[in-house]
Amino acid sequence: MKVALVHDWLTGMRGGEKVLEIFCEIFPVADLYTLIHVPGSVSKTIEARKIYTSFVQRMPFALKRYRSLLPLFPLAIESFDFSSYDLIISTSHCVAKGVIPPPGAFHLSYIFTPMRYVWDQYGMYFGEGRVGWLSDKLIRVFAHYLRIWDITSSARVDDFVSISSHVADRVEKYYRRDSSVIFPPVDCSRFSVGTDPEDYYLVVSAFAPYKRIDIAIEAFNGLGLKLKIIGSGQDEARLKKIAGPNIEFLGWKSDSEIAECYSRCRALIFPGEEDFGIVPLEAMASGRPVIAFGKGGALETIVPAGGAKSPTGVFFSEQTGRALEEAVRSFEKNITSFDPSTIREHALGFDRSVFKERVTEYIASKLNRSKVGLPDA
Repeated sequence: MKVALVHDWLTGMRGGEKVLEIFCEIFPVADLYTLIHVPGSVSKTIEARKIYTSFVQRMPFALKRYRSLLPLFPLAIESFDFSSYDLIISTSHCVAKGVIPPPGAFHLSYIFTPMRYVWDQYGMYFGEGRVGWLSDKLIRVFAHYLRIWDITSSARVDDFVSISSHVADRVEKYYRRDSSVIFPPVDCSRFSVGTDPEDYYLVVSAFAPYKRIDIAIEAFNGLGLKLKIIGSGQDEARLKKIAGPNIEFLGWKSDSEIAECYSRCRALIFPGEEDFGIVPLEAMASGRPVIAFGKGGALETIVPAGGAKSPTGVFFSEQTGRALEEAVRSFEKNITSFDPSTIREHALGFDRSVFKERVTEYIASKLNRSKVGLPDA
């Protein structure tokens, strides 16, 4: 069985790439296709693949400004030739699921989200004040075309697997397709429970508009408590401008440094609405509770107080600085109800090994094959 893996782009080692890494382990000699590859930007396991890139890779400035080439991505993903493959697995949040498989091949798409730029988060990326008048008009035209393509290309997928029930609902809404749910992996072995938490709260995030780091800054400006922010991105200058002196921007840190910050923080602040959310589980794998916006994937990973299970975090119901501020005050009053070892035990249910076992069994069942004989020899 000849296998191809397809990923949107390889420009950094984030949650999607950690999922891809496990598929590379399951299929150790599979070829890998992607729109753009920045050499050395992902793990050795992925870099060891035979990697095929699209024509976008060769365009001027593409490696630094590839997102501006979004209207070309459907054409680029369709330009790959998969005629010799029996199994195609796409890991997709943009266009990877739109490959054209040959007759007889099975196409499984592990989907992080339908293309958020043109569906539910269009306003976050291209709303009022974010682009100029002319760009707004052009983007509206391209977004319409991309929505049509996104729906049409979904028919090329034989089977969808979503990262959460939240995403499965959107797959059904936009594509009119059912999907199974297998939660993405967290490498819990990278994290350990700290014995002496410090007095700061923590944000770990890219500075994208929908992450709503501005809410965290607004809340902690009011609270006056220490907040450390790990990350960078397009909103960095704006966020630094509105932050008070109690808020510290650390930039991106190494994996080991981030793990250390998790283990010593008072709690993780998670103000955005995510499709799933790996970061809260990394914090919980470090024994630290999470204060999160109560919508999206966080509802599937965080256990609030008041239920049958021991709590692992606190939700706030409105995506505002005031609501987050109130949640932090509530957390401070009830901090002793959060047990670090219990929180970590909860996170272990999402461990890397659990994901690998579940996804291997799922693929084997779809191909009517023994799990032992699944990978290429």
